[in-house]
Amino acid sequence: VEEPRHIEIQLIADGHGNCLYLWERECSIQRRHQKVIEEAPAPGMDEVTRAAVCEAAVKAARAVDYVGAGTIEFIADASDGLRADRIWFMEMNTRLQVEHPVTEEITGQDLVEWQLRVASGEPLPKRQDELAINGWAMEARLYAEDPAKGFLPSTGQLSVFTLNPFYSDARIDTGIEEGVEISPFYDPMIAKVIGRGESREEAADQIVAELLNCAIWPVRTNAAFIVQLLRDPEFLGGHVDTGFIGREIDRLTATEPPCDGILNAAFEVLTHGTADSCEIAGASARAIASPWRVWSGFRLNREPSLAARLRDDSGDLHTFEIGVGVDPTFVTLLGDVAVVPERGHTFAFRGDVGRGAGHHHAHDG
Repeated sequence: VEEPRHIEIQLIADGHGNCLYLWERECSIQRRHQKVIEEAPAPGMDEVTRAAVCEAAVKAARAVDYVGAGTIEFIADASDGLRADRIWFMEMNTRLQVEHPVTEEITGQDLVEWQLRVASGEPLPKRQDELAINGWAMEARLYAEDPAKGFLPSTGQLSVFTLNPFYSDARIDTGIEEGVEISPFYDPMIAKVIGRGESREEAADQIVAELLNCAIWPVRTNAAFIVQLLRDPEFLGGHVDTGFIGREIDRLTATEPPCDGILNAAFEVLTHGTADSCEIAGASARAIASPWRVWSGFRLNREPSLAARLRDDSGDLHTFEIGVGVDPTFVTLLGDVAVVPERGHTFAFRGDVGRGAGHHHAHDG
């Protein structure tokens, strides 16, 4: 198998002899053989191949008189494109899977409801000819891990956890909230972000729009990595296989030093931080608002100017000065960016750092 792709077919069967397929999902984008991106339908899947694989899946389920929701998984050699004679049975998962939302999004059906109805003895509510593929859907698994360090899990308490559908039409499935402790004892997935559109690009764009504005701290996540991945020309061109992330890991995890907008935002918090714009762990609002706690370098009988020295994640030191009245630049930030002032505090900026809609989160470091 030269270019392995992980293709699976969603099935559901009732106790009355009915077995339906809800088409395929592409699950080839994996790290350490664990799925990261799933989508439906599969890129490059033609109707002849789709029909052959779906029929093979139904045949397998009927052979064991299967009842319930399940997934027939196949391995495909895509070195010559997806072809029915180059796709082989791998296993069956006798349950609803993590990625079932992408199938729900392209079919308009609630698979959880269907599974409950089948389990209670009801027949399936639809016939095969009443189902159709509509648009494209994609799911990104948001993991508490550090892609730059070999996807090592990241643990700790979630002081900040914000996934805001206001920024996109993405569907968000999660059981996590602020204050939860992320432990090393369970799978590191903390949320699923599902995008849907008329095209594959639209579905990917919805996820990107959501993750560009997520706020998660201090646990590290793969949010920035997912955005890099979904913007990658090779991925967008449908050139995917199970080794994609392994081959492109250096390119997909490459980071750039903070831009001037990020440094200016950090500078503003350092020099103008108040209870409204800055949260400092363990400090009261009154103490934060006190002029004696504002790090502006205030001096009597001195020219009004402000300066700061900031160290970014790469260790580079930035020194700059802004005169009073100068308006700093604000930008939309991606992922987690931390600047460490010489005073020993770590400032992490999340979401849209801008006037009227910004979030500055500062924590003792």
